[in-house]
Amino acid sequence: MSGVQSVDRALDVLEALAELEGEAGISELAARTGLPYGTIHRLLRTLLERGYVRQESDRRYALGGALVRLGGVAERLVGTWAQPYLARMVELSGETANLAVLEGDFIVYVAQVPSPRRLRMFAEVGRRVLPHCTAVGKVLLADRTDEEVRAMLRRTGMPRRTANTITDPDGMRAELARVRDRGYALDLGEEELGVHCLAVPVHDGRRVVAAMSVSGPAERIEALDREELARGMRKIADEFGTELAPRAGGRSRPADA
Repeated sequence: MSGVQSVDRALDVLEALAELEGEAGISELAARTGLPYGTIHRLLRTLLERGYVRQESDRRYALGGALVRLGGVAERLVGTWAQPYLARMVELSGETANLAVLEGDFIVYVAQVPSPRRLRMFAEVGRRVLPHCTAVGKVLLADRTDEEVRAMLRRTGMPRRTANTITDPDGMRAELARVRDRGYALDLGEEELGVHCLAVPVHDGRRVVAAMSVSGPAERIEALDREELARGMRKIADEFGTELAPRAGGRSRPADA
């Protein structure tokens, strides 16, 4: 096996682990990647030594701590790459635009371009929130199966932030069905009274990897044409997703400015 082929296959194993929720056995990895058991054993041994994979007590393998460092750098880069796209969303809506990702059971804001208006919304970059009461959270949950969503909500609970917060699993299941049907999510004062938000998914060609949103005072968001705004936001988010998509040879890069 050549050096380039080894790298390619090691990345296949890491991506398979990520797709299997971060933990899997050899048979699952073989089924997902199509690689022989012996090849997977050799690759896992190297990844274990470098800290990119760890072995659990039940002979299963999980993503390792070395990926945290790489993930932090990548997250900052994605936030930087998103800036021109978020700026276009601000131009489209007049309101603050945000980029958020799902980390474990939490939503993390990784980039923001503020509205030019005096009264505007602000979500601190790096802020972590629960997914059930935000538009970005609903978009990211909507890409998961009902079983995955139920498991996550059992772990996090569904605490009430305002009188508008959805706090029961059945209500959230119905809400996520609406998100999947219309292609965008709403937060109508569910995380903070008086603040409304509309969010759309960012696809990288394989899955939803992030959510982009605009947020502002309820009366200003309600004055916008919701469907027209969502269409414009989806177009921008799709363009950003294309820049994040794997290219020939498995590489991803942002467009040159």
